[in-house]
Amino acid sequence: MANGHGKEAALYEEHMSKIGKVRTQLGQLSGKSALYCSDASIARYLIARNWDVKKATKMLKKTLKWRSEYKPDEIRWDDISDEAVTGKIYRTDYFDKSGRSILVMRPGCQNTKNSHGQVKYLVYCMENAILNLPHGQDQMVWLIDFAGFNLGNLSIHVTKLTADVLQGHYPERLGVAILFNAPKFFEPFWKMASPLLERKTRNKVKFVYSDRPDTMKIVEDLFNMDELECAFGGKNPATFNINDYAVRMREDDKKMPSFWSPENSALASEPYLMSNQKPRESSSMGVKTEETESEKREDADTTDTTPENREESDTESEKEGPKDEETRTESTTVEQKSLPGEGTAPADKSGP
Repeated sequence: MANGHGKEAALYEEHMSKIGKVRTQLGQLSGKSALYCSDASIARYLIARNWDVKKATKMLKKTLKWRSEYKPDEIRWDDISDEAVTGKIYRTDYFDKSGRSILVMRPGCQNTKNSHGQVKYLVYCMENAILNLPHGQDQMVWLIDFAGFNLGNLSIHVTKLTADVLQGHYPERLGVAILFNAPKFFEPFWKMASPLLERKTRNKVKFVYSDRPDTMKIVEDLFNMDELECAFGGKNPATFNINDYAVRMREDDKKMPSFWSPENSALASEPYLMSNQKPRESSSMGVKTEETESEKREDADTTDTTPENREESDTESEKEGPKDEETRTESTTVEQKSLPGEGTAPADKSGP
C-alpha cells in the first residue's frame, strides 16, 4: 500500500510539473485568458492529449484564440433565443446521479437552416451547462431524443462544426451521450459521421432503445428515474416550456460577468486534483484522447460504432466501450469550486 501511495504521489508530481510547463509555454496571460487557464483547465487539455505538453499547449493556445474572437462567455439568451424556441437543446433543472449537468437535444425539432447560428446556440448551452455544474463535477451528459427525426435533419456539415468545437475547445467536458431511439436510417449517417469524432468521444456514445431492456439499464444506472422525463422512460411528466426556460437562462446570464471579473482572479490558482482526490468521479474518464481530425487526419482508427443488429444480446454500452487497456490514461479529473448563485455553480469555469 505504501508503495502504491508512493507511485501515486510521484505521478501527481509529474502531472503538476507538466501543468507548470504548459503554463510556462503559454507565457504571460491577462484578463479572461488568465482566469481560463487554471491548473484544472490546463489539466483537462493535458488529459485530452495524453499528457503531452507540446500538444496540450498547442491545443490550449487555439482555444484561447478562439475564445478571444468568438467570445462564448458573452453570448446571451437574447442573442440565440430564436434558435431555442422549439426546445431542440435545453439544460434540465436536474442532474444525473453523478451530479453532471444534462443537455437534452432533439434534432427533430430543428427550426433553422443557419449552421453557424446552430453552433452558436450549442456553444451557449455548453457554457451554461458548465456554469451550473455542482462542486466537484466537471462533465455533462447529452440526452439526444430522436422523436420526430427525419432525413432532412441530417447534416455532415453541422456535425463536423459541432465536433470541431466540442473536441477542440471543450475537452473532457462530455461524460456520456445517450442516443435515444435512433431510427434505422440513422445508421449509415453514423458510419459517415463517427470518423469525425475522436475515439474517446465515440466511446462515450451509447445507443439506447426503449424496447430494449438491456440498453434501458444504461439510463436507469445514470439517472434518477423520478426526475428523468417521460420521453426517456422516466417518471417526470414535465415538458419544455420556452417562457419558463427563458426566465431561467436570463437569470443565468447575470452570473457570467461576475465570474469573469477581476475579483475572481483567485480562481486561476484552482488546484488540479487526481481522480482519487475528487469528491465525485465519472467512470467515463480515464481514456486516452486522440488529436482532433483537423489536427491529425492520418488517424486510421475507424472503429465501427454503428447501432446495427439490435437483436444481439450485447448492449450498445459494451460495444461502444474502450477496446483495450492501452486506450486508458493514468489520471484524470479535475476539481471545481462552487461560485455564488443558485448554490450549484462550479468554481472552475475556466474550460470545458
